[in-house]
Amino acid sequence: MSRQKIAWRKMIKKLSPYTIRKGILYLKHYGIKEFALKFTERFEASDIDYHKWFLEHRATQEKLEEQKKKHWKNPVVISIAVPVYKTPEPFLRQLLESVREQSYPHWELCFADGGEEDVNTEKIILEYQRKDERIHYQRLEKNQGISDNTNAALAMASGDYVALLDHDDLLEPDALYEIAEKIAKEKADVLYTDEDKITGDGKEYFQPHFKPGFNLDLLRSNNYICHFFVVRKEIAQKVGGLRKEFDGAQDYDFIFRCIENSERIVHIPKILYHWRTHRESTADNPASKLYAFEAGKRAIEHHLERTGVEAEVSHTKDYGFYRVKYPCKGEPLISIVIPNKDQKKTLEKCLESIWKVSTYHNFEILVVENNSEQEETFAYYREIDGRHNVRVLFWKDEFNYSKINNFAIEQARGDYIICLNNDMEVISPDWIEELLGHCQRQEVGVVGARLYYPDHTIQHAGIVIGMGGIAGSMFVGMDGRKSGYLHKAAIQQDMSAVTAACMMVKKQIFQEVGGFEEKLAVAFNDVDFCLKVREKGYLVVYDPYVELYHDESKTRGAEDTKEKVRRFQGEIEYMRKRWMNLLKQGDPYYNPNLSLKKWDYSIRP
Repeated sequence: MSRQKIAWRKMIKKLSPYTIRKGILYLKHYGIKEFALKFTERFEASDIDYHKWFLEHRATQEKLEEQKKKHWKNPVVISIAVPVYKTPEPFLRQLLESVREQSYPHWELCFADGGEEDVNTEKIILEYQRKDERIHYQRLEKNQGISDNTNAALAMASGDYVALLDHDDLLEPDALYEIAEKIAKEKADVLYTDEDKITGDGKEYFQPHFKPGFNLDLLRSNNYICHFFVVRKEIAQKVGGLRKEFDGAQDYDFIFRCIENSERIVHIPKILYHWRTHRESTADNPASKLYAFEAGKRAIEHHLERTGVEAEVSHTKDYGFYRVKYPCKGEPLISIVIPNKDQKKTLEKCLESIWKVSTYHNFEILVVENNSEQEETFAYYREIDGRHNVRVLFWKDEFNYSKINNFAIEQARGDYIICLNNDMEVISPDWIEELLGHCQRQEVGVVGARLYYPDHTIQHAGIVIGMGGIAGSMFVGMDGRKSGYLHKAAIQQDMSAVTAACMMVKKQIFQEVGGFEEKLAVAFNDVDFCLKVREKGYLVVYDPYVELYHDESKTRGAEDTKEKVRRFQGEIEYMRKRWMNLLKQGDPYYNPNLSLKKWDYSIRP
C-alpha cells in the first residue's frame, strides 16, 4: 500500500464529529488551498508506528521494580498540583492510579476542587485518600477559574518541588523517578519532559512531542515546554503562582516567570506525560479556545517587557505559534561578503536582488574575486567596483572558503557581517532588518535564514549536529509551503548551527572566536564557526522570516576528484576530533529519540 493511501486511511480513521467541526474552523482560518496542505501534512504517513514504538520504549515492569528498590539519600518531595472541575470519573481514577503507580515514592498529590456542587469528584478522591495518605483534597467554596484553582492546589504543597498535572491527563510510572534523578544529579531549578497525546478511551498514544534542551527563541515562538513541568517550590512562590488574567495560557505565563528566575533548566528526553484528547480538551480542539492564543501572545509580551527586550509579538497562521520581531537599533553599516569565481550572470542576479529588493540601504558589498578566468567576469567587476556600495577584493590563492572570508572580513567596515554565497537571490525585502534585529540582541552571536532551492523546496532550515554523521540541514527537499514537524521550519528558534550561505554575525564576535577555521577549506567551516560561537555562550538563531533562493554550490562544483574526496574526508576527521564530545552527547537542540538519518524529525527506530 502506498504512503499516500496509508495517510488517507489515517485521516479517515481519526475523523469524528468534533474533529470535523474543528476542521471547518481551520478551513475558515486557512482558506481552501492552505487547509488542504496543512491537512495532508499533519497526516502524512510515517515509517514508524508511534503507538507501537512507545510501548516498546517505555520503562519495563522489571525496570520499574528496580527503581522502587533504590535507596535515596536526602530525597526531595515532589508536590503535584491538580485543579479539578467536574472531572469525568474514568479520567480521574486513571489519573490517580497513574500517580499511585509511580516508582518514586516521595510525592504528594494536592487536589483543589472547584466543582462546587459536584459531589462525585470529592467522593472518588476521598476514597483514594483513605488508601494513600500522600493524597490531599480541598473543596473550594466556589470555582475560581483555572489559575486560582491551581494556586489553591499549589498552596497545599509541602514538597521541595511542585509539578502541574491537568485533571484528565496521565503520568508514566517512572515520571517522578526520572525527575528526582535529574534533581539529584544536576540540582535543577526547572525540569520538563517530552509528552504525547492519548485518546479519550486511553487506547492509543499519538502525536509525540520530542523536545529540545532549553531553547529561548523556541519558547518565545510556542509553549513547547508545556507538560510535564516541575519547578522548585521557592521559585513558584517567588513568582506568585499562576495569574488569572492569563487564563487559557496561564501555564505559558507561569513557565516564563519561573524560567526568568532559574539558573539550571533541565530537559528529560523521555515521553513521561500523556495529554488526553476528548471533546472538551484543548489538546484536540485548539480552535475552540481562541482566547487562549491571545493570552499566549500577552504572556510573551509581558515576558519581553520584564526582561527589558523591545519587540513586537504577533500571531502566525498556526494556532498557538507566534512571531517575535526585534526592531533594529539605529542603522549601522552592514558588510555583505560574497566570494566569487566567474559565474558572472549568477553574481549579477544575486547583486541585483540585493539592490532591488532590500529595504535596508546602509550596507557595503565586498565581492571577493578568486581565480576567475572569463573576461566577462572582470568586465563586470570594473562595472560595479566603487559603485552601488561595492568593493571588489582579490584573493589569488587557491579556493579556501575560510581564508577568503577571513581575508575579506578583516577589511570590512561594518560592525555586522553578512556571509552570502554568490548563488543567492533575496526574497524578503526586510531580510537585513530581520537579521539585524536578532543580531543586535546581546545574547545572540549568529543569525541564519530559511533557504529554498529554485523549485521552492527547502534547502536549509537550520543545522543539527550529528545529522548524516557530522552535521546536516533540516527539512531538505520539503515543499517550501509546508512548515514541518511542529512547524519547526516556520518558527524562530535557537540551533547549534546555520549555514554561512546566508548568515549574519557580529564582527566583534567573529574576531573573538578567531574567524573561520582555515583547515576547513570547503566543508563544515560554518558549522565549526557556529559551534565556536556557541562555546562562548552566544545563541545561534534560525529565523525563517529571512528567505532567499539558493542555487547551491553552483560556483564550487561537485566533489568529483580524488583530491576533493581526500580533502573532504580530512575535514570530516577534523570535525570528529574537534567536536568529539558534542557528537557523542548529541545536539542539545535536537532530541535523542529522533533520527540522525532523516532530516524531517522522524522518530529514531
